Amino acid sequence: MPKLWTETIASHRETVRETILDAMWHLVSERGLAAVTMSQIAEQAGIGRATLYKYFPDVEAILLAWHERQVAEHLAELAAIRTQHDDPASQLHAVLTAYAFISRHRGAHPGDLAAFLHRDPGLEPAQQQLLALITRLLADAAASGAVRTDTAPAYLATYALHALAAASGLPDEPSVHRLVEVVIAGLRPAV
Repeated sequence: MPKLWTETIASHRETVRETILDAMWHLVSERGLAAVTMSQIAEQAGIGRATLYKYFPDVEAILLAWHERQVAEHLAELAAIRTQHDDPASQLHAVLTAYAFISRHRGAHPGDLAAFLHRDPGLEPAQQQLLALITRLLADAAASGAVRTDTAPAYLATYALHALAAASGLPDEPSVHRLVEVVIAGLRPAV
């Protein structure tokens, strides 16, 4: 098969897959997870049910694929934010702030949806990637004197991520910023 033909087919498949994910999320946001059917997703995506089943076996598989896409986008966003700052302390602050807002947004999902999404064992590599990113940021910030050195960066990263997960229950942006400042204060060297 010619290369152009292969690339065109792959591009088409990716476009259909993305359309399915977007259609599913639109319906779940509007109706709730339990009320969404494969027929509705196919209709919303503008494809036939047979085509939909070529891509995904059920609604849950589509939802998990959507969530994996979101997690990958969040990780890319955090990595990009890091590169927008020069010094390690600014990088750490910016990335932790962005993560807190991601956590706050995640808290907006209904409990059953959040529970379903976060029991996915496929999230483990992404969680490890996030932990590694924060650990590197903390190690760099510790080397510059901005973060305490009496505790291993990996432990501090675990602390920071767990503490910032509390942003999921915060009512507004100022509360998220205050939480970030509390976490950052806990990371600073003792005076």
